[in-house]
Formats: sequence, structure tokens, C-alpha cells
Amino acid sequence: MAGKDYYKILGVEKNASADEIKSAYRRLAKKYHPDLNKAPEAAEKFKEINEAYEVLGDDKKRANYDQFGSADGPQFQGGQGGFSDFFGGGGFSGFGGGFSDIFSDIFSAFGGGETKTRRMRGEDINLAMKLSFEEAIFGCEKNITINKVEACESCNGTGAKNGTAFSTCPDCNGAGRVRIQQNTMFGTSIRETACPRCGGLGKIIKEKCDSCNGKGFKKVQRQIIVKIPAGIDDGQTLRMRGEGNSPLGQGVSGDLNIKMTVLPHKLFKRDGFNLMYDLYLPFTTMLLGGKVEIPLSKGKFVLDIKEGTPSGTVMRLKGKGVKVLNKDQYGDLLVTLKSEPPKNLNKIQKEMLKNLADSFTDSDFQKYSKFRKEN
Repeated sequence: MAGKDYYKILGVEKNASADEIKSAYRRLAKKYHPDLNKAPEAAEKFKEINEAYEVLGDDKKRANYDQFGSADGPQFQGGQGGFSDFFGGGGFSGFGGGFSDIFSDIFSAFGGGETKTRRMRGEDINLAMKLSFEEAIFGCEKNITINKVEACESCNGTGAKNGTAFSTCPDCNGAGRVRIQQNTMFGTSIRETACPRCGGLGKIIKEKCDSCNGKGFKKVQRQIIVKIPAGIDDGQTLRMRGEGNSPLGQGVSGDLNIKMTVLPHKLFKRDGFNLMYDLYLPFTTMLLGGKVEIPLSKGKFVLDIKEGTPSGTVMRLKGKGVKVLNKDQYGDLLVTLKSEPPKNLNKIQKEMLKNLADSFTDSDFQKYSKFRKEN
């Protein structure tokens, strides 16, 4: 083992803590385990990772390796008793459960662990849906048709005729998983895999279901009512649990995920649960004041414009915005008032405006007057 840089193999620094080394090993073991990685070089890489962790995962061996370049210190002669002596006489068992604990974690993440009937989860169905601005604001219902996988009703998803023409697999006792023990150059390893006899189903079909030809599932077309909640926004995904594909075995169905695209509105813009609206008014209305009827997302509202309202003033209408998802709350409508000058003034209008302008002095315009004084 001398000459190999075990720290480099695990991708950690020489001052790495025990937890950092263990974490690096777990990550690499999952990546290169032969059951999970079928690349030709994966098996050799996996052995190398194991070798590195056998040393760096043990405080005494790590200390010897750091000082002498060998896990057994300066007297290491190649091992009288072969690899079993080197690993403590019992393969991976000589490390206080380190390897067994780690591999238990690895396989439990991939459906291993205790020998119970493996419950599967069906695949999700992902769709896209377009909504008008009003449909998103107020909510609606949509009828859609989807193609999905469902458990065969004739055999209750068993694949066996009448749902009864099957027996428990004798090799896995119905668990669908078996453990295989292998002796390697590093000792004894145990891996868990799908039972080859029953294909991981845990049962042996005696007579196939005529309806699904023994598959236990069918591809069907279903109509589904999708209830769009008021306030859903562009880019959000509505998840309908259990409306996806059924599993190819015992378990739970996946979900139906619908990503929403909300079309823009001709007047309003949305900012979270608030609505934004730019309202252009004749400059005379801004000067003299008045009442203006504006559209809301639902209905109308009369704005009272005060005399001398500056352009750019924002009026906030509480609770006139978008409904907050799944709450009895609403955002606001923010109306920005903007002064609009007239176009194509005739000669008489220009003369009237000129006379009006001449009737004012700089002191009549506070901000302009301040600007003149400061400059």
C-alpha cells in the first residue's frame, strides 16, 4: 500500500477530520460501487477507495501512515497472514463496524436495508399549462386529458389471474431483495440486489392476468379536473399528489406536476400579490383635481384626485390586489398617476396657455424655485 496518496484518493486535505474523511468515503463509495456504476473502471476505483478508507478511517493506522508511509509502521513486511491478517482477521469487521455502518447507509438510500417487501413509487407526470391573467388571479377549473400508467383492475396490480394466481417467491420470501455475499481481496462484502428469480416483485406468477398480460399495469387515458387556486403566479408548479403513474409493483403513485405560464394583462402588471397600474391623466386634471373611474381586476373604483397632485404620485388601494395563495388575504393595487400633456395644440390654445404661464411667478412653483436659487 505504500506509495499511494490516500488523501488524494479520497479528495481530502491531510488535516481533514475523521468526519470529513468518512463523508468523503461515503460520497465516493456511492459513486463508484459496482452495483450502482457499471463503468469498466468503477470496480478498480472502488477498491482503491476502500483501501484508502481502511487506513485513514482508523486512527492508529492513519498515524502510522502519516509518519512512516505505511499503516503497520516501519516493521510492515507484506503480511504473514495475507490480507485477512492485515484487515484484523475478519475482513471489514475489524474496524468497529465502520464499513458495515457505511454500507448500510449506502444501500438504505437505494432501497436496501431490512428485508421487507419493497414499496415502490410511481413516476411523476410533468405537464405545462397556459392561463390567462384573470384565470390566475381569480382561480379556475380546467379539464385535462392525460396518458398515465395505472394498476390493472382485473388483477389488483399483481399481474396474476384474478389477483390470486401467484405464490411467494421462495428465494427472497416475498421481500423482493436478496443479499449476496462475496469474498474479495479485501475480505468479505455483502451487497443487496433485486431478487433475480422474481425480478424484485416478491412473488411468482402461476397464471398471467389476461387483461394486462401479467404486467400488473396498463397505460390508460384519464380526464382530470385541475383546480387552479386563486393567486397562482407565472412559473409556479401545481402538484397533484397521487395523480401520476402507478408503480410497477406494490407502492404509491407518483404526482402530477403542472407548471403554469400566465399570459400578460393589457393594463396590469403583477409584483408578488400586488398589482401595478400606470394611469395617465390630462395635466388639467392633475392641476385642478377631479374624480376618475379606474378598472380593477374585478369591478371598478373611483379615484379622487386632489388639486395640484404631482405627476408620479402613487395611490395605494388596500386589498384590491391578488389573493394570497391559500389565505383569506389580498395584496394591494398601486396606481401611479402620470400627467399627460395635450397634443396638437391650436393657435388659440397656445395663446391661452401662454397667458396662463405669464400669470405665474417662480415662487408659485416651490421645487422649481428652489432649483433656481441653488443654481
